[in-house]
Amino acid sequence: MLMLEGIKVLDLTQYLAGPTIGRLMAEMGAEVIKVEFAPNGDPSRGLPIADSGRSGYFIQQNRGKKSIALDLKQDKSIDILRELIEKG
Repeated sequence: MLMLEGIKVLDLTQYLAGPTIGRLMAEMGAEVIKVEFAPNGDPSRGLPIADSGRSGYFIQQNRGKKSIALDLKQDKSIDILRELIEKG
């Protein structure tokens, strides 16, 4: 059994420190859900190390995570985020 197995984490972070900690928690067994904000998602998707238009940095920092994109200008997206928080 991994140390964080059974723990759910919502990762609303961007760039370096937050995504790195989320990745480490996923590696320790937590169910980590990366929440990105529509329409553009996490700005690190555009960082320069890219293969076929995908940022290697983004892939590295978010491996092992589930993901969802939400448009917080939409009531339904806010409802989904609240539901994810309540289920945590």
